[in-house]
Amino acid sequence: MALLTDKQIRRGVHKNVQALEKYIRNWIKVWNEDPKPFTWTKPADEILDRLAGYLNRIPDSGH
Repeated sequence: MALLTDKQIRRGVHKNVQALEKYIRNWIKVWNEDPKPFTWTKPADEILDRLAGYLNRIPDSGH
């Protein structure tokens, strides 16, 4: 999702929610035609520990 947010949505100008939704659906379609695997830059334990820290700060997150 970060690819979509950082590289597409923040740089785009959308006149309404419907235009944004159409843009997102099109981006997903194009991405899926030639998907690229993600390369994790941190070990899973480090990612999960950081996520747990975020969840502990969010009320009603279940943690």
